[in-house]
Amino acid sequence: MEKQEKKGFFRGLMDKISGISTVAEELDDQVEIPSEAPSVPEPEMPVEPAKPKISEEPVKPGLFERLKMGLKKTKDGLVGRIDALVLGKKEIDADTLEELEEILITSDIGVKTTVELIRTLEQRLGRNELKDGEALRRALKEEILARLTAHHSLLEINSHRPFVVLVIGVNGVGKTTTIGKLASRFSAEGKKVLLAAADTFRAAASEQLVIWGQRSGVDVIHHKEGADPSAVVFDACKAAVARDVDILIVDTAGRLHTKVNLMEEMKKIRRVIGREIPGAPHETLLVVDAATGQNALSQARLFKEAAYVSGIALTKLDGTAKGGIVVAVSHEFALPVRYIGVGEAIDDLRDFDPQEFTDALFQA
Repeated sequence: MEKQEKKGFFRGLMDKISGISTVAEELDDQVEIPSEAPSVPEPEMPVEPAKPKISEEPVKPGLFERLKMGLKKTKDGLVGRIDALVLGKKEIDADTLEELEEILITSDIGVKTTVELIRTLEQRLGRNELKDGEALRRALKEEILARLTAHHSLLEINSHRPFVVLVIGVNGVGKTTTIGKLASRFSAEGKKVLLAAADTFRAAASEQLVIWGQRSGVDVIHHKEGADPSAVVFDACKAAVARDVDILIVDTAGRLHTKVNLMEEMKKIRRVIGREIPGAPHETLLVVDAATGQNALSQARLFKEAAYVSGIALTKLDGTAKGGIVVAVSHEFALPVRYIGVGEAIDDLRDFDPQEFTDALFQA
């Protein structure tokens, strides 16, 4: 009896357990359990606007900064030595002026111009105007500027038509390159330009000028090497009138000022130009290499006497510390400096501006 009750008890218990399992299995069948958790979309990140690209090209310096760069060697060799002498001095005396005189002469300011500058500074010192080094520096800048300004004038190319520029100078000063740069400038300004390759003595001189003409879109009148320069000039003058050009620029041989026969040839060229175009040449431009220093003074002296120089173009100022020659040439020969070359680029041939020149030299 007890066995049956126990048996019934265990069977009932097993039945209950079995019933629970069945219910669980039924529930499992009814409820679908996902094998993976549902994916939650990630929040969208804000998109940053694209940053503007910054140009890595260097900013081209302005004209005045390029002038300062071109005159750096002269500034260091002249004004740098002056600053070392006078800045910080509380009193200016005769010894200071004597040392300053030496600096000016060795910087190719020229003996004549230097003597005048020192004499003027001594007078200002006597009037008690130069109390310290800063005052002396300012006074020197003023006196140099005054001498550069006294004879300064720009080339007035609109005064005649055709306006004839006769370009002269010894070999190697950059004469043909100066002509090419002038032609390019005048052409860019809308002027009708014609070039005459009258340097028939130097090998490939005409070809060099033709290349410059092609770059600038300018015609060049030229003959074969060794031809009579006056014949080239004659044809160029005829062409200038017939084509109604604005400017005729005549290149000439790099004549040594010590050779009389070459100077006589120059006079012949002038006669031909004057006969074909009355009143011409309107400008005789002497091209001088600034790096030659005092030799530039002797060139200017002899060329002025023989060829009636009316203006100066000083080249290669960027490659020399002898830029003081600008002051000497202008002052001693009462000639205007029309152009200065301070680099190889076309626009590095600059109209000479006395104020800009002295500012570039003396500006810290």
